[in-house]
Amino acid sequence: MDGMQHAWPFTIPVLAIVGAFTYAIVKTLARARVRELEVRERIALIERGLVPPPEVDPGGFDRVMDRYDRVRERAPGRHRRAGVTLMGVGFGLMVLIGFAGDSPSEGIGVGGFLVIMGLAFFINSRFDDRQPRPADSRPAPAAPSPTVPPEAPGQL
Repeated sequence: MDGMQHAWPFTIPVLAIVGAFTYAIVKTLARARVRELEVRERIALIERGLVPPPEVDPGGFDRVMDRYDRVRERAPGRHRRAGVTLMGVGFGLMVLIGFAGDSPSEGIGVGGFLVIMGLAFFINSRFDDRQPRPADSRPAPAAPSPTVPPEAPGQL
């Protein structure tokens, strides 16, 4: 019983960790079940000869389109960042080799190579002709058409 006296402060964190893992597992299983039902619905549409519209899974459609947009818009920035980084490393090597090795010409040779590579990346980013798309260029989803409830047989 004496050992239990020192162990009780650890029960709350242990229960929190076990609870967090249990919650994550249950959430994953529920999400997998919903995804399975979505896939079955899509298969049923395809088996009937219908083409499933993107509105069937608007969240998935938006995720794919956003991923595509991010990849398209990221390329010039990626080259620009790589170029600036390489130029910084090249200038750093120039200074390091020039002062530490007492040989400025060798520093310029090694560091200059990286500076030229960085400059090439930077210029490459300027020639990229892709323009970022406006944030709200996608058409808004169509509003559902108003439906009139069917009248009961005896009502006017």
